[in-house]
Amino acid sequence: MLVTFRTPVYADITMFGHVAVTLIKLMGHSGTVPGALHADDVPAALERLRQEVSAHPDRPLDPDDAASSRDEEVVQVSLARRAFPLIELLKAAAAANKHVMWESS
Repeated sequence: MLVTFRTPVYADITMFGHVAVTLIKLMGHSGTVPGALHADDVPAALERLRQEVSAHPDRPLDPDDAASSRDEEVVQVSLARRAFPLIELLKAAAAANKHVMWESS
């Protein structure tokens, strides 16, 4: 599953479902897909996500189907790197007082 985040003031961002749901939960949301944040709730969600990233920037956050089951080298991607595009989208939405929505794609 893929999840796409949308707001009227930023480019759409698509992530692996497992990664997206984790980030949605870190924003303080239930983790349901589809979902949305009202414009008034975006700054608080952004702050929660930033706090989690600051507390655990190097925590690996990879899709469930990472190459670990194969004989390939697994490259771990950190929470900070996975969250960066979503943080940028949330910052743009907060600055423009716009909503954020996400859905499976």
